[in-house]
Amino acid sequence: MEVLNYTDLRKNLASHLDHVANEHELLIISRGEGKHVVLLSLDDYNALQETVHLLGSGTNASRLKQAMEEMDKGAYEKHDLQD
Repeated sequence: MEVLNYTDLRKNLASHLDHVANEHELLIISRGEGKHVVLLSLDDYNALQETVHLLGSGTNASRLKQAMEEMDKGAYEKHDLQD
């Protein structure tokens, strides 16, 4: 994670945007009076939104946790994909 002020961001905007998009790293843009902003790629934003949705229901979050615990214990079946 990198922190830049607004002026430094403007100087190399394209390269900073490419870095955020390609490396999936957050960029914090510091601005006057503590009004800071976080820049992240659309892919990362969508992944966060999906996680919020999946964990938004207590029942679903519990089921996902249970499934991950079963995977860790090797309690699963492997299937080939259908053509």
